[in-house]
Amino acid sequence: MGNNSKNAKKQANKTNARVSVVVACILIACCVGFFGYNGIKNKQTEDFIDSVKNTSMAPLNDINSSVNSDINVTFQNPINFEDLQEKNSDLYSWIYVPNTSVDYPVAQSADDGFYLHRGTDKSYYFAGTIYTESTYNNTDYNDRNTVLYGHNMLDGSMFATLHKFEDEEFFNDNEYFYIYTPNRILTYRIFAAYEVDDRHILKTHDFSDDNVWSEYLNEISNPQSDYTCNSRDIELSLDSKIVTLSTCTNFRANDRYIVQGVLIDEQTTV
Repeated sequence: MGNNSKNAKKQANKTNARVSVVVACILIACCVGFFGYNGIKNKQTEDFIDSVKNTSMAPLNDINSSVNSDINVTFQNPINFEDLQEKNSDLYSWIYVPNTSVDYPVAQSADDGFYLHRGTDKSYYFAGTIYTESTYNNTDYNDRNTVLYGHNMLDGSMFATLHKFEDEEFFNDNEYFYIYTPNRILTYRIFAAYEVDDRHILKTHDFSDDNVWSEYLNEISNPQSDYTCNSRDIELSLDSKIVTLSTCTNFRANDRYIVQGVLIDEQTTV
């Protein structure tokens, strides 16, 4: 009886060991498959981004020099929107933040969360696509506050390098970001970069109300944060058009890191 019990235990241990090995192999295979798939998607995304950029990029120094000037200059659009929208008509603009890795198309879908984990070709992609929400924003950047969302990816892609603005020197040295549309280049001057809680900015504020908008402008002109916060003095008014770049923080799941800029120049493109 004792030997039978011992043999049964040994057999059970062997069975458990085999099951553990099989489970471990499955998990490893899943991980390899997941990271392999995402690696392929990363490469496909990079290749697609490179393919829709025109070789003759709009000279940003010339664009910056046109700010507040009376000269109306027409620039070549650095993005081939015909090719971009032939692949996916949801891709309606492009965001470029110098000295970061932020150089991506921007999408908008009738389903606000569609691009959270979908690539520019609409297939599953963990890193997602930079996007705006059709419930709250139009695609013409004429709203008082247009919010762009992007993941804080560990590999530094999407909106991860916005966190470079946590460094005061980097913030001071990098004042502008750019939005490209099929016929315009929009220049925004960055005035604040800071952490906020995860309340939905556009859902919790009625910016069509002048009083609400004025109060919000006062808040973001002098942002308060328990963590990182950089800002510069800049005049904001009821006519100001803001773009907010929003991503996750590195350590606090219930907070968001945002970089905000105000429209200061608009140039037509060909």
